[in-house]
Amino acid sequence: MRFICYLFFVSLCFISTQVGAEVELARQGHPPRVIEEIYNVDGAAYLALDDVLPAIGLSGYWHSTQHQYFINFPKGKASLYPGGPYMKYGQRYIMLDRPARFIDGRLRVAEQVVLNQFADQLPYDIYYRNLARNERESDSPITDEDQFFSFLLHKQFSHNRQNLRGIALDPAHGGNDVGVMGLEGIKEKNIALKMALDLRRHIKMQLGVPVYLTRNEDYTLKGGERLRAARENPVDLLLLLHAQAALDPAQEGIHLYIRSRPSGDTLETFRPDGSMALALRLSSALREAGFKVREVSSTNLLPIPRGDLPTVLIELGYLSNVEDVAILNSEEQRQRLATALLNGMQDFHKNLEAK
Repeated sequence: MRFICYLFFVSLCFISTQVGAEVELARQGHPPRVIEEIYNVDGAAYLALDDVLPAIGLSGYWHSTQHQYFINFPKGKASLYPGGPYMKYGQRYIMLDRPARFIDGRLRVAEQVVLNQFADQLPYDIYYRNLARNERESDSPITDEDQFFSFLLHKQFSHNRQNLRGIALDPAHGGNDVGVMGLEGIKEKNIALKMALDLRRHIKMQLGVPVYLTRNEDYTLKGGERLRAARENPVDLLLLLHAQAALDPAQEGIHLYIRSRPSGDTLETFRPDGSMALALRLSSALREAGFKVREVSSTNLLPIPRGDLPTVLIELGYLSNVEDVAILNSEEQRQRLATALLNGMQDFHKNLEAK
């Protein structure tokens, strides 16, 4: 049976595609290693175990007779096999988010396994960054979805500015997509969702307008699904909630991004003024509340949708920084953060009414 499974997973290399990006991986406090050989299978990035283990301070080997891969963790040896749903660690069986697979002659594991199952067995933190997240072509053609998104929001926003119709919030990542992993195992997907739920409560209580979340629990979203909340509901602004990490633990603070105008976009499909105005109002409100905020930046390297809807991507803090993690882990501090963001949105809308 294991031999049959082996042949099945070897065959997957012919239907997988290599991702045109790189991964940075390291044991916390050590320089990162760049892993270039990444494969995408069923929406998951797969990395070779022989590349992953040295980067996070571990060792391992393939046992050709037993047809298993053995990993030397600090507290004992673990084993897994191609197609297996679990990793055996001592007397325990740890379920894997995705099975290991042979692809192009090397046994590989999904990035979720590295960030979840492997990281849970380590007495230290690991740094992980998938650079595919930052790869967006600045001169990529506008898709039908982009055109519909822009048209719908332009139509809504040009009619009545007296009242906010609604607000869309996009907590990043979710499900198998962990995002950045930081100190003490904190995960970007969890922080983004907690912040979105806190902010939704404040908006409903103080503004009384509908709030549309791209997700309200821990599940995976496909790319097109992230625009649905803003595209199919009458909303007047969109906030994308993220967090980040850096090798330098001193890096800290909140960073606000808007989409810069790529070549080929026209005024009909891109109007940065609303997004910049929103970002500046949010930045001012955050500073007044005592938060450390970096300058507003415009970029094409982050997943910020096109369209004339005022849209801001908020990096809520550095998960590699002790102070930022303390803020984001504290319910009281998140309430302060939500209040500041709400004040910024209110200032932005009042400024529109005055025009």
